Amino acid sequence: MNPTIRHVTFDCTGDPYDLASFWSALLGNPLSDDDKPGDPEALIEDPNGGPGLLFVRVEEGKTAKNRLHFDLRPTGRTREEEVARAVGHGARLLADRTRPDGTGWVVLADPEGNEFCVERGEKG
Repeated sequence: MNPTIRHVTFDCTGDPYDLASFWSALLGNPLSDDDKPGDPEALIEDPNGGPGLLFVRVEEGKTAKNRLHFDLRPTGRTREEEVARAVGHGARLLADRTRPDGTGWVVLADPEGNEFCVERGEKG
């Protein structure tokens, strides 16, 4: 049998609980009941059975562009609304790659600097 992806792991120099809280709010998936502020790791489990997001404290900071990132597609919101919501939760806008025809994406960074993109949503 082939392996399955259990977790996608984020290294972070700050409190893993804080970074997990950002992603929990953005994705609408709860943190594990076992996790508390100050713990060396925090977990968001996917209620649909997909891989969880695991946040682990490390000593070294981020030094280069991510080699892997999420492309988020908003449901029930426009791309602009989703970007504004992400920024409201603590994301930073890095680049707007929206094309004149509405395709493209917006590049954001989470509070630790991990890049992710927001594509056009169901509503535009």
